[in-house]
Amino acid sequence: MMEASPEDETPAGTLAKTEELDHGEDLKASEEAITFMSSIEPAELQECVFPDSLVTVSEGGRELGRFSVSVELARRAQQPCVLLHAQSQGAIDDCPCGTTVTAYLTTDLEVLEENYHEYVKLEGHSLDKRCHMVQRDGQMVIDKVTAVGEDVTTEHVSYPMPVLRGLLTEGSNLLLMRLIALRKKVPEHMTFISFDQGLQIIHTTFSKLGLKQLEVGSEMVEVFGVERIVHSVEDSPTTWQCYFLADGHLASRVQVGSPVTMRLLQLPSQLEKGFEKIPLVWEEDMQMRSSFLDRKEELREDHASYLRQHPEIRALISDFLQFLLLRKPDDVFQFAREYFLPFASCRPPEPSLKAPSL
Repeated sequence: MMEASPEDETPAGTLAKTEELDHGEDLKASEEAITFMSSIEPAELQECVFPDSLVTVSEGGRELGRFSVSVELARRAQQPCVLLHAQSQGAIDDCPCGTTVTAYLTTDLEVLEENYHEYVKLEGHSLDKRCHMVQRDGQMVIDKVTAVGEDVTTEHVSYPMPVLRGLLTEGSNLLLMRLIALRKKVPEHMTFISFDQGLQIIHTTFSKLGLKQLEVGSEMVEVFGVERIVHSVEDSPTTWQCYFLADGHLASRVQVGSPVTMRLLQLPSQLEKGFEKIPLVWEEDMQMRSSFLDRKEELREDHASYLRQHPEIRALISDFLQFLLLRKPDDVFQFAREYFLPFASCRPPEPSLKAPSL
């Protein structure tokens, strides 16, 4: 986990601050938003368990990168939950950039833990932002690390959980949009609370864009639109417009005013069922080899079971390899140490608690 405690020693070139922020008592989620979150049924969440993959294109149709979202049912500290992993990667003026979100959510979209990572790699200059939030002792504890070149700033804040009723984060927002798309209805006056870049509480509102025809591949399909507006204390609101297929798959996503669009290139096919395991047949005189293979199979199943229980492992490996290949460091061991160091656990030892990683 991120280590941003004010008691930590701060290396040279690093600024650290711990803030007692205004708890946003005047900014609250609407009753419509609270009702929506509490009305989510397990069957609805099951319908949301699928991956999305879109291509990011410019106004001229040039492919700039990819955007993907996956939702899985998981467990965290023996508690059933939803694991959401989203990743956007590409290039701006040939400079690598990307965003990754890994979130553990309850069945009513309450955030148990979330990691956010954003980077832009410019020639001779780079920007790297990491934000980790986790529920602990009735508080939402948030640690943020921002690196601009060699300058690093760390922030540590916390909010009482009662203040955060109706909280919507980068991770829970993506799952909420799927649920809205499946219901094909957006309640009026549905206002959530979120965090801005300064970790202050702000409002996020949703509205219905309705149905329209959209070309996906070679077919025209009907899609349902949802508009999300992220308000700000100091800046202008940011507006996102998303369109979904009837089964909840994301077909188009764009930030209003941006020349970049994320779009689905072809309709998703039916998910293939996994292959059934074919039993092995051994010759009678292969007792030693058979014993070895039996043990190998036992270990393989044990490892596969562990990976199924901890799908965040795939996200961890995928993100690290992507960042490694983008940077191509000479010293891989030192790079790995620096990459994972901000996520060293800063909580008291809890053997049963497994933390997600970016």
